[in-house]
Amino acid sequence: MLDAVVVGAGPNGLTAAVELARRGFSVAVFEARDTVGGGARTEELTLPGFRHDPCSAAHPLGINSPAFRALPLERYGLEWLHPELPMAHPFTDGSAAVLSRSVAETAASFGPRDAGAYRRLVEPFLPKWDTLVRDFMSLPRTALPRDPVTLARFGLAGLPPSTWLTSRFRDERAKTLFAGLVGHVMAPLSGFATGAIGLVFALAAHARGWPVARGGSQSISDALAAYLKDLGGEIHTDYEVKRLDDLPPARAYVFDTSPTALAKIAGFGDYYANYRYGAGVFKVDYALDGPVPWTAKEARTAGTVQIGADSTEIATALRAASRENRAPDKPFMITVQPSIVDPTRAPAGKQVFWAYGHVPSGWTGDLTDALERQLERFAPGFRDRVLARATAGPPELAARNANYVGGDIGSGAVTGLQILLRPKLSLSPYGTPHPAVFICSSATPPGPGVHGMSGHNAAKAVWRRLRQS
Repeated sequence: MLDAVVVGAGPNGLTAAVELARRGFSVAVFEARDTVGGGARTEELTLPGFRHDPCSAAHPLGINSPAFRALPLERYGLEWLHPELPMAHPFTDGSAAVLSRSVAETAASFGPRDAGAYRRLVEPFLPKWDTLVRDFMSLPRTALPRDPVTLARFGLAGLPPSTWLTSRFRDERAKTLFAGLVGHVMAPLSGFATGAIGLVFALAAHARGWPVARGGSQSISDALAAYLKDLGGEIHTDYEVKRLDDLPPARAYVFDTSPTALAKIAGFGDYYANYRYGAGVFKVDYALDGPVPWTAKEARTAGTVQIGADSTEIATALRAASRENRAPDKPFMITVQPSIVDPTRAPAGKQVFWAYGHVPSGWTGDLTDALERQLERFAPGFRDRVLARATAGPPELAARNANYVGGDIGSGAVTGLQILLRPKLSLSPYGTPHPAVFICSSATPPGPGVHGMSGHNAAKAVWRRLRQS
């Protein structure tokens, strides 16, 4: 009998398996797709030689993850590549605000009226970032806070809505960039704890940047899988699990799946019936005949570029997709251009480009034209660079990854108390009604992102049970 079986070979499932195998437990992973990866894959979606990331592309939380940093992933081929600027947010006048590794450079891009306010916001947390991120990403109750005072100060700043936090800024540049940071998790700007979301992304950039992985996001998953195999773990692909009886006998079962999928497989009925999924995304992967022709020079060297004319336009787009059940006319966009630092991703002189906007859950329309109209506002002539495109709306995203219910790449709405307490209001979110069944997906704390911390935290709950039995 195995000690643990993990269902789903995304970053969280693989991390949970690695953590258990490192502690001497026998582990096997079962994945429905033909390769490992989940939300961290790389494929030729458009033309031969153009390697795209179907979901995650830039990894501020990955490089800052306490779980990943404790593993020898570089030994297994993971290499972080840093663009000159982690992120830029261009404006229609050709200027841009930036999120730089340097706090001073970032603050200066906001203008003199807000530079001091931004420094006062982030600088107190940076010297204690490693402890803060470990405490923040280990909540709730998987470890005692190492620095409860700093964590409490962070909570005071971050638990109110982001609109409250950005009220300290006087001009639109800082407000817009910060609104875009919150938009990465598709949360309305007025929601509970959205200030913490924006603050975490900003601090992550200042601490270690927003890198891409050489060769694509698949290299993160491949490194985890290779390490797991060296630890004696097994990985089985092309293995769809429809019920617990499909799996070999084990002392514990760990699911890197959506809560509703787990309930169906394990026979939990309506146990997760109140779990809410969020808005979907419409994503386009581009093969380009050269760099994106950004008007703002800062955007040409940034790995990630946010697109939204101002904070009001961003708020309107997020509200349309998440609350008004309509596709926005001017979508807020997140774009990533890996080729500016990774020449392995496209043929010489060409580029891959990744872009998405938010749409209602399950939306079946085509947002391509609206996305490209937005891009043309900030990069005139963009369409002339397009060699090929691969589009994916909510139905296609859900078909690629069953965890993306309705096209929700965050595996659950990041709103209300569900921001912090997911998938249930519980101090033991990784447990389920069955004492031997656990959940470790992005539907558990600390939530979305390729960081492995949900798997790491769930593994702690699993090994506590295994030691007791």
